[in-house]
Amino acid sequence: MRGHGEHLASRHGVPAQRASAETAPGPLAGRSVALVHEWFGATGGSEEVFRHIGRIVPHGERFVLWKDHDAVEPGLRESWLARTPLRRAKAAALPFMPLAWRTLSRERFDVVISSSHAFAHTVRLGSPARTRYLSYVHSPARYVWSPDFDGRGSSPLLTVPRRLLQVADVQLSRHVHAYAANSREVRARIQRYWRRDAVVINPPVDTDYFMAAPDEDRNQPRDYLLGVGRWIPYKNFDLIIEIAHATGLPLVIAGSGPEEEALRRLADRASVQVTFILQPNRDRLRRLYWGARALLFPVHEDFGMIPVEAQACGTPVLGLRRGGLLETVAHGETGFLVDSRDPGAYVPLVRRLGELAPDRMAAQASRFSTRQFAARMSAWIAEAARA
Repeated sequence: MRGHGEHLASRHGVPAQRASAETAPGPLAGRSVALVHEWFGATGGSEEVFRHIGRIVPHGERFVLWKDHDAVEPGLRESWLARTPLRRAKAAALPFMPLAWRTLSRERFDVVISSSHAFAHTVRLGSPARTRYLSYVHSPARYVWSPDFDGRGSSPLLTVPRRLLQVADVQLSRHVHAYAANSREVRARIQRYWRRDAVVINPPVDTDYFMAAPDEDRNQPRDYLLGVGRWIPYKNFDLIIEIAHATGLPLVIAGSGPEEEALRRLADRASVQVTFILQPNRDRLRRLYWGARALLFPVHEDFGMIPVEAQACGTPVLGLRRGGLLETVAHGETGFLVDSRDPGAYVPLVRRLGELAPDRMAAQASRFSTRQFAARMSAWIAEAARA
């Protein structure tokens, strides 16, 4: 059944006001710092990580390739790609990104920290002999290195361009002094593709916010299954609808994306009610988590903040035994992980949800709090930035 939609604001807040280099607290006070990120979207886990890095180093100059038209974020300096039509076509812009990072600015900095899921780690803003380069990696570009995960790079016509981009990715990043990865999964990819090691620093999740729900949220009957995220092919929302159909439970899908119409058509054929919630804000999303019997997450993610948010609300996770879920979900304690994409494999697990303890889920989620990230990231920056 077709559900209602809600157009609500971004769930992310505005970063703290930035201080001058002379008065800034934190690990790099007194040193000039550039913070760089790929393109900046309205919502997304990598953008949230970049905000948190900015709070750790509040005096850093923040650079991005471009800012999406619906992204509300002050103080970002955009590259020349922002003045071209390429800003509206990420795939077409991909070959130009290494050049954009190498021609970003004539300014020079003592420390450059990149937040990279494509080519941001190739940025150069000073000689490596004088500038320390640190890179926090969400993943080596999946459409370049892992086309089996991301269909944007899977076409046979892209085999040669993809190989050229792989070579450029390795050669143009040799100056990076230290890497951090957002998960063990990504650390393994860095080792495999770039032949470099990395420390693992999991992304920050505002677990305190999700735990501190009002009583009206906490006392809901938990009578539906929930899917949350961007509606794009590899997120498997079609499979989520099929799982709900197989279990006979109502489904709520929260998010937005280009697959919306296709998913609505699939939902029309389902035997259960499927409700679409468009771009929920944080309060609405927290209420959805607290009202769900389980989060369906049959996705191979690099890390995945959404399962952590759900567990902070005492909501178990049903997902694939792949990628970041191996770190964020304790199988048999805070959720169940399976190796199958067969909707029927999830049906008996729904019946076992009563075996799981909500308090254990909250404790698991706390391992990925913003405090944990700030402490580990600050320590890593301080250590890695030493010349």
